Amino acid sequence: MSHISSAAFTDTKPHYELLDGLRGVAALLVVFYHIFEGLSFAAGGTLITTINHGYLAVDFFFILSGFVIGYAYDDRWKRNMTLGNFFTRRLIRLHPMIIMGTIIGAITFCIQGSVQWDGSHVATSAVMLALLAAMFFIPAYPGAGYDVRGNGEMFSLNGPSWSLFFEYIGNILYALFIHRLSNRGLAILVALSGIGLAWFALFDIVGYGMLGVGWTLDGANFWGGMLRMLFPFSLGMLLSRHFRPIKIRGAFWICSAVLLILFCVPYIEGKSPVCLNGVYELICIALVFPALVWIAASGKTTDKQSTRICRFLGDISFPLYAIHYPLMYLFYAWLIKNKLYTFTECWQMAALVYTGSILLAYLCLKCYDEPVRKWLSRKFLSKNK
Repeated sequence: MSHISSAAFTDTKPHYELLDGLRGVAALLVVFYHIFEGLSFAAGGTLITTINHGYLAVDFFFILSGFVIGYAYDDRWKRNMTLGNFFTRRLIRLHPMIIMGTIIGAITFCIQGSVQWDGSHVATSAVMLALLAAMFFIPAYPGAGYDVRGNGEMFSLNGPSWSLFFEYIGNILYALFIHRLSNRGLAILVALSGIGLAWFALFDIVGYGMLGVGWTLDGANFWGGMLRMLFPFSLGMLLSRHFRPIKIRGAFWICSAVLLILFCVPYIEGKSPVCLNGVYELICIALVFPALVWIAASGKTTDKQSTRICRFLGDISFPLYAIHYPLMYLFYAWLIKNKLYTFTECWQMAALVYTGSILLAYLCLKCYDEPVRKWLSRKFLSKNK
């Protein structure tokens, strides 16, 4: 996601509406990817099919986040922006839905029977500890008492929170020093982090055969997650500083189609002399994603209907990313229990989970996230306006 969420634009700056819409499309594709991840998991860890490279949506979210944060905040540090004000704004924007995703995760874990994937029962005290730690964004190391699912996730009640954890780190680094960098200094940061990410991907440092790293603290995953965040995040900021719109028609549909095609490219075999799948990942992250952001930022909606669609997709994107995975845990458990390993065997339930995730995200947005953020903004930010 944040990276999954957009920064709050200033009142005087226009929205990049197509970027909102594109972020929503990427979030919808992530949910689709996780459905097929469940089939792979139920089948014993086989390669994910159909939307094979859907995990790259995280890297796309990071570059979007960097672009939007650079656009929204870069020029405000010279006026009235302080560290405290920036962190308050980002916490208000992100943390309410992080808490909601964790609560839903705890509820679904209890519905699942409070058991790890191997069937071991987990004490209620461990679940409460996992809930408390996740609310304060304290990650679990593999084997920790609050790693309640037992598979080493940083946040075992809501796995995708790992990317939001790195989003927070990116925001902290931006506030402390990245925003102070000159264009040349930022370009050097992009180059160095890009070299690190290339080394990680091309030589398959973690051994997954793919860049799906960062979700656990096991081995080199933390540093892989840092590089996955830092390179696209800083690249997005560099793009925002140099952005000049180009004339293009149908930008939203072009970018959406390209994302879908990129995510559906089959896994690329071969690890000698370098990981070929890593080459593909780097092409997507370093070349294609920046181009898509540039194109989408250049385009404009042409009527009220398309504007409403893009705004809806943008509004729903972060809540959908933040709350959908606890439902996936239930779906995965159902697949395992019924020994279902292909989409044709479970498409009805998959469709129900997919639409249910969208509906739940919308309800959370309207009934919880927007009211809470409005109240928090009025309480903590009104004096700064």
